Amino acid sequence: MLETSARLLRLLSLLQAHREWSGAELADRLGVTARTVRRDVDRLRELGYPVNASPGTGGGYQLGAGAELPPLLLDDDEAVAVAVGLRTAAGQGIEGIGESSVRALAKLEQVLPNRLRRRVGALNAFTVPMLRGSRSSAVDPALLTELAHLCRDAERLRFEYRGHDGTTTRRTVEPHRLVCTERRWYLVAWDLDRAGWRTFRADRITPKPPHGPRFTPREPPAEDLAAYVSRGVSTRAYAAHAVVRLLVPLHEAAEHISPSAGTLEPDGEDACVLRTGAANLDVMVIHVMMMGFEFEVLEPAELTETIRTARDRLSRALERGAPPPHTSLRRPGGSVSKR
Repeated sequence: MLETSARLLRLLSLLQAHREWSGAELADRLGVTARTVRRDVDRLRELGYPVNASPGTGGGYQLGAGAELPPLLLDDDEAVAVAVGLRTAAGQGIEGIGESSVRALAKLEQVLPNRLRRRVGALNAFTVPMLRGSRSSAVDPALLTELAHLCRDAERLRFEYRGHDGTTTRRTVEPHRLVCTERRWYLVAWDLDRAGWRTFRADRITPKPPHGPRFTPREPPAEDLAAYVSRGVSTRAYAAHAVVRLLVPLHEAAEHISPSAGTLEPDGEDACVLRTGAANLDVMVIHVMMMGFEFEVLEPAELTETIRTARDRLSRALERGAPPPHTSLRRPGGSVSKR
């Protein structure tokens, strides 16, 4: 019975990994007769797996879609990838998905072997969700689980880090937590060479083992690590900083401003405060204007003067430009046309 059950699982794995198999191919892979393959296919159908069969010499077996979802077989990498996707979906606040993702992740963890349960458990314990973003950056799930392991086990990480300008540096850090957004994954860690907390984009990290030794975890840089990372990528990383009051409710502003563009705080029912950064104040003016909201500058005072300069420059550009619509132009000969 055990041999038959193992063979059924092997048959199911083959059907899930290949578009179509001939009976002879399956018999050869399983080391059985074609008749045994037909009998095993019938058993899979009884268990709810929709195995389609096409007759003739060119026919074969193919796993199709059924009325209900049968159990799936996943290899190690596939199981970790599913866990990463479920964990991310559970933290993104997508209506109707978050709770289902948590339940599915719990079921997956329940049946995982110990070696994979530890990897997925590390992702659960050492990943902090930060909502909103515009697109995702491709990160190898194996890298995420490796980082999560090091966070969980309090083990030093050695890696090469590619900066935004393309330069590469060697770093040794004490990893603390992973923070995920809809756009990117970040590692919050204590940089030993720079003696301070740093935030690293996971897709720019290339581990350089061996890692270690173990360390005693430090007090984290903030209680709310999602807000900490948001401030870091939207404000602290830039030379110019600003605080602006947006004349719209917080929920409306949050629909258009991602954590990587600035941090938002409520300011009454009809306004909110934005803290953001830019390369310089001229870029800051464009950055705030492109958000599309009415606003007032709280700080710095120099930003208000930069806005006045931009206003005057735009006014002069309008004066030098083409006449506005619906103005009267006199044609040669005295006739007047309307635009």
